Amino acid sequence: MTPIRHGRSRSAVLASAMCALLVTGTVLTGCAEDPNEGTNGVGRLPAGRIQGKTRTAAESAGAVRVHGSVVSGEKTYALDMRLKGDGGEGSVTTEGTTFQLLRIGEQLFLKADAGFWSHGDGQGGKGDGDAASKLGGKFVKVPQGDPAYKKFSGFTDKGVLLDGLLTLHGTLATDGHAEQAGVRTIRITGDKGSGGALEVSLEGKPYPLRLERAGGAGTLTFSAWGEDFSLRKPERNETVDYGRQLPTS
Repeated sequence: MTPIRHGRSRSAVLASAMCALLVTGTVLTGCAEDPNEGTNGVGRLPAGRIQGKTRTAAESAGAVRVHGSVVSGEKTYALDMRLKGDGGEGSVTTEGTTFQLLRIGEQLFLKADAGFWSHGDGQGGKGDGDAASKLGGKFVKVPQGDPAYKKFSGFTDKGVLLDGLLTLHGTLATDGHAEQAGVRTIRITGDKGSGGALEVSLEGKPYPLRLERAGGAGTLTFSAWGEDFSLRKPERNETVDYGRQLPTS
């Protein structure tokens, strides 16, 4: 007697056995194995419910890594961020310039080389050079009243960032099964892909694993769900408090 494999339902085994008994030299259709067998079951749900479950899973997770690109306005931002409830850290690259972001609670720090802090139009004066030399390579505290705080803190805020990303637009539908980093997924789309597409894990919790944003506005992958990490506040000699407003860069 063939033992039933772990995680496989009795009904699925019986269905496979029936298919085997019916095969008499002729290839039969209708006996393909259920792609959702042995999964968390969300692949059998309507697309709207899948989206709801994946948002719930994402919101309840303590931490996540977000990696990929986001197009906002006329700029493309390449992100590699680790986020959790009380802050985040990572790198952002745009227009050939890379800078690091670190937020612990309400304190936001930005670290970049001197070139980031220098005017790129060649019109900067001595004051610009002085500021660049002072700020380059340091964790610069971003004042909450500075426009840069609102602009960049969102990249370090798990709730804000995911809330803005994990929404597909238009009519939702499932679009087959796939695989992301070795994990089986169900793909859901908005307006047949023009409103975005999301791959949701069929293993364990239904976390979002890959997102294609609507209108070609970037592609992101999500990993390390629930894997905590530490946020270290920079030492005094690593930081600069420039005052109430940062220099224009």
